Amino acid sequence: MSSEPSGSRPYPNHDLSHFPEALRGRRILLCTESFGPVNGVSRTTLMLVTHLRNNGVQVAVVAPHNHTKHNTFTPPASPDLRPADKQPEVRVTGYPLPFNPELSIVYPVRNSSLISRTFGQDAPPDLIYLASPASLGFQVMLQLRQQRKENQIPVICNFQTDLAGYCAILFPAPLSNIAVYAFAAVQSYLFRHASVKTIFYPSRFVRRYLVSQKVQEDKLEVLTRGVNTELFNPIRRDEELRKQIAPNGEIIFVTVSRIAGEKGFDFLAKAAKELDARGLNFKLLIVGGNRNPDVEKDVQELFDPLRQNGKVIFAGFKVGEDLAAAYACGDVFLHCSVTETFGLVVLESMASAVPVIARDEGGPSDIVQHDETGYLVPPNDLDDFVAKAMKLAQDHNLRAEMAQKSRIAACEATWEKINNKVAWRMLDTIEEREREQQHHKVPDAAPLTTAANQLVPVYGWLMMNDAFRETVTRSMVDARLVGGLGVIVSFWAVTGLYMAFTETLLFVKGRLRSERKVATE
Repeated sequence: MSSEPSGSRPYPNHDLSHFPEALRGRRILLCTESFGPVNGVSRTTLMLVTHLRNNGVQVAVVAPHNHTKHNTFTPPASPDLRPADKQPEVRVTGYPLPFNPELSIVYPVRNSSLISRTFGQDAPPDLIYLASPASLGFQVMLQLRQQRKENQIPVICNFQTDLAGYCAILFPAPLSNIAVYAFAAVQSYLFRHASVKTIFYPSRFVRRYLVSQKVQEDKLEVLTRGVNTELFNPIRRDEELRKQIAPNGEIIFVTVSRIAGEKGFDFLAKAAKELDARGLNFKLLIVGGNRNPDVEKDVQELFDPLRQNGKVIFAGFKVGEDLAAAYACGDVFLHCSVTETFGLVVLESMASAVPVIARDEGGPSDIVQHDETGYLVPPNDLDDFVAKAMKLAQDHNLRAEMAQKSRIAACEATWEKINNKVAWRMLDTIEEREREQQHHKVPDAAPLTTAANQLVPVYGWLMMNDAFRETVTRSMVDARLVGGLGVIVSFWAVTGLYMAFTETLLFVKGRLRSERKVATE
């Protein structure tokens, strides 16, 4: 795995093997777009919340409602805090994405409401942490930047989802071009503001993207992910499970991913068919699913007729020990997504002593050590991908050597050090703000004017702060407010296009599938 590139801020005098004692008792408002154990972002966020709470930090979590009613969790409270200390979990309302109902477009919500429902207005958070900011995180950042500088709660972001990359794959042109431009503009506008103190990024791919959007390089900090090497472990290899999957001793390829178009399944289907055409005796186990059955069926049909004759097996969602066993039963892990900012499944596979073949794009490029723990192939080179899969499938000794190196490399990535790094940056940011406040007396908030109370709702939501009230009462046009409104209108316009397009596409596909079914009966 790669080291941190030059230009990022170091962590001087911080021992990442120890948790910062001065952070205990501090109040952290953590907002995340997804909070459940299915995807890598959610699992990463859960690990951080649990680590902070176990070390005495007050963490309040804000996340959208889970529309699927599956795979949700509530992290444990800190055992060291008093009952009076607040660390609740607040669910906000949103509209589930058609292609991925586990994620939602969060409806407009005020920061003041989130603070009231978590820590209370009398004890605002010391810091706001945004995990993979999108519809919820964008709203939080937009509202903060409208307040006076001395009243702005500092923000740390963890950039974990390539929204623009997803749009480029999911949308046809020219919608894809519009969506990519809009998301890039929104992220650039929000991330460059002074209230955002640090942006964690997981890979060089993401860093290059952020720098291209004019985000200040001194804000950027590399933050990889850890892996639970006790859970994801070669001892989970179950020979009985292997016999069920490959009763004739076939080589077992494994893929773990949410079943969605942007995850590279079209490429994987072509690779599987080419492996079959070359006469390789294999089984492909695909672990994952999608709460939208139409999306899942579309992806599954890509693998026909291999799926129909049992060469490709869709195992559905798996978690915990079942997921660990699925990894460990494989001989080679195939990773075909090119939109991953990190690729936690790659690290989990390596921890399970299963070498990886991945397309050389995004986060996996920083995880897989080419020719050591697996292979990286050019993103669009299907022949090379298939050739590497054939090579590993046919060379037992090479697989065993790469498996051992994969396990060793994964064991170097511990969650404790990674989460301690976040904790130290939190403390640094909080203490920096406190030093600034010692030199500037924070003025009392201006009283809410009658004019501000009677604002059009979108303005009232966006600009509920002193700066806006002063602008209204003085009848002045503030360019910052116009820019902020433009950002949020652009965001909702793009998401509206996304919703309309995907809902229509799913409806049409459903009708066509029904008509084909009737015609064959």
